[in-house]
Amino acid sequence: MRLGSLAALSGGRAVTIVGRGAFTEAAPLCGYNLDDCNVLFEDKLQLFAELLKEGPVTWSGTTRPPLTGQHAYPTTESGSLRAWVGVGGSPESVVRAARYGFPLVLAIIGGAPRRFAPFVELYHRAIAEFGYSERPLAVHSPGYVADSDELARDELWPHYQAFHSRIGRERGWPPMTRAQFDASTGPEGALFAGSPETVAAKIVDVVTTLGLARFDMKYSNGTLPHSKMMRSIELYGTKVVPLVRKSLEAGAGATS
Repeated sequence: MRLGSLAALSGGRAVTIVGRGAFTEAAPLCGYNLDDCNVLFEDKLQLFAELLKEGPVTWSGTTRPPLTGQHAYPTTESGSLRAWVGVGGSPESVVRAARYGFPLVLAIIGGAPRRFAPFVELYHRAIAEFGYSERPLAVHSPGYVADSDELARDELWPHYQAFHSRIGRERGWPPMTRAQFDASTGPEGALFAGSPETVAAKIVDVVTTLGLARFDMKYSNGTLPHSKMMRSIELYGTKVVPLVRKSLEAGAGATS
């Protein structure tokens, strides 16, 4: 879809997040060699950065024909589509995002979110070295909200396990145990599942620890029924978000 069309259809609310992704199966179908992944993404991201300027584009790379003074239409009303680069834990990808001045989204799907602090520090250093002003940082993690911690874990577990097992069979992962799942929903885990109070507290912790401007919760979880997913979204919007904002505002007031 063209950038301007996407912005128009969303009323200017569209935000794109680009990244290499964890699912690489599509690359051979498109005729790409995964051995050239870094070169490919470098080319595509550089071209994408030029297209976002919405002016005549003169560009050349190694993975597609060059462009000479060409325009991409339609343009957006605001003058540029908002775009971030998503990174799963590669220092090279962090530096690449900074090289083109993109805000950074850390995709945290396992382990303790605070272990990504070195990537945050690397990004800040790289942004400064490339001569840009500070850019916002975000985290994207899976989650599920229910009326209580126990209910959230019990409702999510069978669907999360099925999702993990299906992918794991293709990639050689060992089966996930319930103990591992429960640990991932704890304070040091990357799964933001629990009551509104628990999820809000966990979000506040990762926002303050990593200095985030934004937190995105991935609300779809495998075979989770639509009704439960919609209830989770409702609780996230009506209870979690207000709790997070209140806590962050109180923290800002205490340090000002």
